[in-house]
Amino acid sequence: MIRSRRRPARLVAATAAATALALTAAACSSGGSDGDSASTSASTGASGTVPAQYDLAAAGCPSTIVLQTDWNPEAEHGGQYQLLGPDPKINAGAKSVSGDLVAHGGVKTGVKLEIRAGGPAVGYETVTSQLYKDSDITLGYVSTDEQIALSKTQPTVALLAGLEKSPQVIQWSPDRHPDWKTIADIGRTDAKVLYFQGGAYMDYFTGSGILKKSQIDGSYDGTPTTFVASGGTDAVQGFATSEPYTWSHEVRSWNKPLKYQLIADAGFNFYQQAIGVRKDKLAALKPCLTKLIPIMQQGIVDFAASPDATNKLILNLVDRYNNGWVYTEGVAQYAVTTMKSLGIISNGANSTLGDFDNARLQKLIEILDPIYKAQNKPIAASLKPSDLADGSFVDPKISLGS
Repeated sequence: MIRSRRRPARLVAATAAATALALTAAACSSGGSDGDSASTSASTGASGTVPAQYDLAAAGCPSTIVLQTDWNPEAEHGGQYQLLGPDPKINAGAKSVSGDLVAHGGVKTGVKLEIRAGGPAVGYETVTSQLYKDSDITLGYVSTDEQIALSKTQPTVALLAGLEKSPQVIQWSPDRHPDWKTIADIGRTDAKVLYFQGGAYMDYFTGSGILKKSQIDGSYDGTPTTFVASGGTDAVQGFATSEPYTWSHEVRSWNKPLKYQLIADAGFNFYQQAIGVRKDKLAALKPCLTKLIPIMQQGIVDFAASPDATNKLILNLVDRYNNGWVYTEGVAQYAVTTMKSLGIISNGANSTLGDFDNARLQKLIEILDPIYKAQNKPIAASLKPSDLADGSFVDPKISLGS
């Protein structure tokens, strides 16, 4: 998906002063100038000889593996920040962090990892555009809808499903709409649905009759202003990992619960934040990916089991990048709990974390092909699931909870 802004700078003023204090406390002792070591790390390191199974340098990986994310640091990215060894270097100006890439138990792999922020850090351009613009980028977050949309001009291949489900939701006030249980219930009314213009999922909802074209409003800007002004009469897009907590705990003008349904559970079940590469780079990277992808799988498992140190690093990065993104310890903890409880981080149908379901990919091709054709954005001819994802690098034995 082409990721939209979530909480831009102008929302900071609407957030309680305690939010900023919590953020500062969570990121305490970071200090220093660009390039200084962070005071916290995602893993405790181990030195010595690199075990063969983890030797990424011997596997032909770049000396620094560069990962482009789709947004500011947040808990949804935790499995990747988990791979940074002790004392990573923060470049606040470039909105990036780098350090030893470590495997399970903090074992060094012989290479470095650099994680770059997306969203405002890259002028809200897509991750795919960054992959094609900057040849130094090894991997990037790709989403199925974006992959299909750009399959003809900028093809990418997903290698690891970092999230089993997208955290995107449509949410509403249970006080104003106690009878709403699903997005389809909203479609049986004339209530306005606020969303970021351009979301392919909304074309699916209106095209399939789940929502009416007359009720959708693409003017949503990521702040609660319009929703609050409606008194909760409207519905609004969001993320299960963010707004249900922040709007009820950190936005004084609302400060009430929200209910929601995942858009994945309403029929648009795309892979979001999958780890992917440019299609034309896949062959050369195969020896590296054979060892790297299982390490990344295990990083997600390790983060889900023990997220606190990595979340502390994420909060430190948010503080140091200082671009208006508000992210607190409370929402980071809430995000992890929510991802596990809703299956946003979970195993696939065959008990493997991070693999892909070809039937699911094929359904998305069938949904999106006519949508993009109608927008005069034709996709690659005869597009198949195997063009979008290669799960051969995933270790089937690595499982959440194992």
